[in-house]
Amino acid sequence: MKAFFGFKDGSGDWFVIIDTDRCSGCGKCAEACPSNVLQVGEDEYDPFNEEPVASVREEERKKIRYSCAPCQPGYGETPTPCITACEPGAISHSEGWKLMYGRQ
Repeated sequence: MKAFFGFKDGSGDWFVIIDTDRCSGCGKCAEACPSNVLQVGEDEYDPFNEEPVASVREEERKKIRYSCAPCQPGYGETPTPCITACEPGAISHSEGWKLMYGRQ
């Protein structure tokens, strides 16, 4: 299941997307995140999943656009630290940052 953490407003979609089926719960993404946005714990979207998974901290969800912005310069040119650290490739970011930097 893909879990979307963040928000959508008139300026775009601002989400960190975590594929909970691919997430191993290793915590490397949380360690790599310089803004301390990510955490590893219980899967809040799938009560039957007993394995830990990554998620965005509750207090960061409504400000994800700003919390993740320092890692986004040149969106798409280089992966963010969380994406680089995620060996199973379970993390992605929505298209809002692409629009912010005027990229198609």
